Amino acid sequence: MTHSRSTSAAAISGNRDATRPQVRDQAENASPDATDRVNAGEAAPPIRVALLGCGTVGSHVVRLLTKQADDLTARIGRPIELAGIAVRRPNRHPDVPAELLTTDGAALVASGVDIVVEVIGGIEPARALLLGALRAGTSVVTANKALLAEHGAELFSAADASGADLYFEAAVAGAIPLLRPLRESLAGDRITKVMGIVNGTTNFILSAMDDTGANYGETLEEASRLGYAEADPTADVEGYDAASKAAILASIAFHTRVTASDVYREGISAVTAADMTAAKALGRTIKLLAICERVGDPDSGGDSVAVRVHPAMIPRTHPLAGVGGAFNAVFVEADAAGALMFYGRGAGGAPTASAVLGDLVAVARNRVAGGYGPRESAYADLPVRPIATANTRYHVSLDVDDRAGVLSSVASVFADHDVSIAVVRQEGRGSDASLVVVTHAAPDAALRSTVDKVAGLPVVRKVVSVMRVEGDEP
Repeated sequence: MTHSRSTSAAAISGNRDATRPQVRDQAENASPDATDRVNAGEAAPPIRVALLGCGTVGSHVVRLLTKQADDLTARIGRPIELAGIAVRRPNRHPDVPAELLTTDGAALVASGVDIVVEVIGGIEPARALLLGALRAGTSVVTANKALLAEHGAELFSAADASGADLYFEAAVAGAIPLLRPLRESLAGDRITKVMGIVNGTTNFILSAMDDTGANYGETLEEASRLGYAEADPTADVEGYDAASKAAILASIAFHTRVTASDVYREGISAVTAADMTAAKALGRTIKLLAICERVGDPDSGGDSVAVRVHPAMIPRTHPLAGVGGAFNAVFVEADAAGALMFYGRGAGGAPTASAVLGDLVAVARNRVAGGYGPRESAYADLPVRPIATANTRYHVSLDVDDRAGVLSSVASVFADHDVSIAVVRQEGRGSDASLVVVTHAAPDAALRSTVDKVAGLPVVRKVVSVMRVEGDEP
């Protein structure tokens, strides 16, 4: 462990003479009228914070804690003191005072801090560190969507047992205030659907493909060059990141524990320039969507939850269609509130740090006031239905023979599977002949079975592409 003492936010900005009390029991025994004492000029015990991680997001958290130290004190009623920062390689952080840095995250968490802020990502060691904090009664602010999507129940149970807070606004959609409205503002309503763009990398790629007509590989290279895609973009482009976020959104919206493994997932790597052209012909564009729905369960007669992530064609008139570049947007439907849309920067160091600081202020205020924030709400415990039973619509592009009877052969297969056709269009002649079919809503299993059967027809040379369709019926 390379640090030996706590350092206040004021000290980071160069005020080495700044001194603040550092004894935990003073913080725990402080009365709720700390704000009045600050206004009266009396010193108030600080809220001591441990930061786990100082990368893109963590460095901005440190910057904002320093820049806004006085404002944060006024908003909370007590100053924030940064007790230490756990990193793997202290020598890579020359702008941070050396006495703040440590490689021993467990010791920092156990050092008697009031709040642990975690921005290191991944499952371990984040899981062990946060469980240790929560079990000790230390409140946690995290931006870790993968951890919450896989081990959220364990974390919430630890928080409930000790009375600690667990806040995670930054885990989904960056700076966009989304989770707190779902947890609190809409707590008295019945949410029926949450659908949105929750990954900036994939949205940048698909927006560029739509704008320029370029193929997937070209736009991925451009996204990497501009810093929108990671060196290994798999988690983004194959939908893993969006699936974790969808699990969190569904858990909150429907008061049901949903994990990442419950989410049906497809990425965008198979989307082609031809798919974009086909979407434009229908007055649509393609977005990678996270779709969480509360739907009737035909087996039980009650409600169930369907959660999926996949590319989909949506009407250009839909609010999500105009969300370009690396921006995120989430469309929420509720019984009483109606349709709501949340839009903004869904990733990046500064936007995500903004959400982290918002949670930090909320948790610190709870501590000053002697209360705590909302707990996990999983009382509904609705079944999560598989994608096979979810009602969807398909856009199917077929390479077919140019001869009489092709359309009737294809249509008869759809009819045999009780899949109704909404739009059919035949294009080209000879070796370039193609057939485009857009269906009405049907169970996904029936649609898949239909496509498999069509692929085996003698008149069909190739199934060129299959894309789900969302939004208004054509």
